[in-house]
Amino acid sequence: MKLQDKLVPYLEYCTYRKELDQKTVKAYRIDLNQYFTFVACEEPDKETIEEYITELHKKYKQKTVKRKIASVKAYYSYLEENELIKESPFRKIKVKFKETLILPRIIPREEIEHLLNHMYGCLQQASESVYKYCLRDVAVIELFFATGARVYEISNIRAENVNLNTGLIQLMGKGAKERYIQIGSTSVLDILRKYYAENRAAIKKSGYFFVNGRGNRYTEQSIRLMLKKYTAQAGIERNITPHMFRHSFATYLIEEGVDISCVQRILGHSSIKTTQIYIHVAARKQAEILRDMHPRNNMKIIGVA
Repeated sequence: MKLQDKLVPYLEYCTYRKELDQKTVKAYRIDLNQYFTFVACEEPDKETIEEYITELHKKYKQKTVKRKIASVKAYYSYLEENELIKESPFRKIKVKFKETLILPRIIPREEIEHLLNHMYGCLQQASESVYKYCLRDVAVIELFFATGARVYEISNIRAENVNLNTGLIQLMGKGAKERYIQIGSTSVLDILRKYYAENRAAIKKSGYFFVNGRGNRYTEQSIRLMLKKYTAQAGIERNITPHMFRHSFATYLIEEGVDISCVQRILGHSSIKTTQIYIHVAARKQAEILRDMHPRNNMKIIGVA
């Protein structure tokens, strides 16, 4: 059996049995085809696999290397579990390596405030023809910061998954995992209601809560371009992306004393290790507090002469 012979059924297994999202399945396909091309044989020996891993380290950043190795290991595990091979060769290969901690980029609170104030200013001055689209854009950005949702989660919200009475929103995360987020701000809920009232017909027709000018789903790319437009208009030089709202949401909650396990559930992280990275970012705020507000600053203590 050639290794690549079982690629199609494996990807179907990932799609329909494991219910992985299409982006993940696509990444698996790319990673595995890259591996097949390199080894160029039916059963590569340990030395060949080690050479492949070394090549990955030469070409890619550690996070990408980790993902590509995981893709290959998962494929071998599938073959082993289905008794298509006797044993995964990765059982004899050590692939652990120290991964550099990359802290998430967050948006300063004052820039979020400035951006939202600018967008509300645009809304107040909007003509009748563009008012409903300005409402949509404000609602999207407010929802980013209110929920910490990913851009594809916001883009794919179905109309029936938004309860405008209670403010409860159902999101579909990675691997089609459902989670519910409660909108805690009455102001945010109010802007969602106003948006819905202005776009009711298009929303009902498409089935999606956020729609574009043609009445179709408001795509991830369109949302990114919209954010870029308003950021430039507001005079903010920082390159703000939708995912930075997610990072900011988590970091500021932790800074306010919210338990990390609660933040984990809100973000939809499978492992708390993923959420713990925000503790490192929030530590910067702790340093500022201890520097500026520690009671010793106001004590009259005679130092060493």
